[in-house]
Amino acid sequence: MPINTSTLQFSTRGNVDILDITPSVGQAIAHSGLKNGVAVIFCASSTGALTTIEYEPGCLSDLRRLFDEIVPANRDYAHNLAWHDGNGHSHVRAALLGASLSVPFSAGNLLLGTWQQIIYVDFDIHPRSRELILQMLGE
Repeated sequence: MPINTSTLQFSTRGNVDILDITPSVGQAIAHSGLKNGVAVIFCASSTGALTTIEYEPGCLSDLRRLFDEIVPANRDYAHNLAWHDGNGHSHVRAALLGASLSVPFSAGNLLLGTWQQIIYVDFDIHPRSRELILQMLGE
C-alpha cells in the first residue's frame, strides 16, 4: 500500500487559537496522487491538538469556554513549578484532546460530515510556528 508523507506549516496566535485545516489536508490528498485511503494527521507538539468540529463561532466559543472550565489557566501546575514557563495548563489541555486524527478519503475527497471540519488547536501561551505531519495511506 503506497504511503505519502507531507507537512502542513502555519503560524498561530496561541491561547486556544483554533484553525480550520480541512482545506490544507484536502489539498495534500489531491497532490498525493492517492484516491482512496486514510489520512493521518499528527501534531508533533505537546501544546497543540487535533479534532473535528463544526467550524463556526458558537462552537469555537463553546470549546474555548469548556477548556477554561475544566483546565483553568490560573491553577497551580507542577509543570509551571518545574519549568517556570506558565503553560502547564496548555500541556494538560492538549493531552486531553489528543495529538493525532485519522480521516478516511475516497475518490480524492475527505469523508467528513456536512458540518464537520478538521481543526488544529494551539493551547500554548505564545504565538508559534507549527508543523503538522500528514501521512496518507491508500491507493
